[in-house]
Amino acid sequence: MFTEEAFLVTKDWTNVTRTIHTPEGNLLISGTTSPQTLSMLNMDLQLKSFRPAKRQKAALMEISELTDGKVVTAQLNGDLVGYITFHPPDEFERWSQGPKKVLELGAIEVSPVVRKYGIARNMLEVAFEDPVMEDYIVLATEYYWHWDLEGTGMHIWEYREMMRRLMEHVHLVVKDTDDEEISSHPANMLMVRYGKNVSTPTIRAFEQLLFSE
Repeated sequence: MFTEEAFLVTKDWTNVTRTIHTPEGNLLISGTTSPQTLSMLNMDLQLKSFRPAKRQKAALMEISELTDGKVVTAQLNGDLVGYITFHPPDEFERWSQGPKKVLELGAIEVSPVVRKYGIARNMLEVAFEDPVMEDYIVLATEYYWHWDLEGTGMHIWEYREMMRRLMEHVHLVVKDTDDEEISSHPANMLMVRYGKNVSTPTIRAFEQLLFSE
């Protein structure tokens, strides 16, 4: 089991941690996880919603090396069983054309082994307990094709409501937009959180990106 001292933090992020006691052992939530720590963790092979587990672990390590990259992890007995990624929007996305202090909540995934322990909510809480996050606009693009409808047995609208409530718990709210991918299906949604330190002009500049005209 990794301890708090095992984490090497090389950026400005505050490494908030939380321990959840479960029958399977103590589950550690790390608010920012270094590439070195990620390399030592065994990736739960059920974390495959976005790409095969081994490739996803490599992607997490790449994100953790970005200047504004942040990887939140849930760790159980040396296994990586959940994660959230934050990174700057891709240069080809409209969200990169506005203010610089914008982060995309790129992925959130929890292994079925530990879903009953509220890991996603805990990871989000720990992520936003970092005061540095108040300097950023955070957006989340929720696409139904990334949702584990089969694994959860939930209807698409049930899953959407669950995701909306989960994100609203840390003050992301649904925003209207004409973004093509968001608009391609009514279940998709864009959610946004404005950090407390983000200026009004910066917010206005970002909101101009919501619609192309």
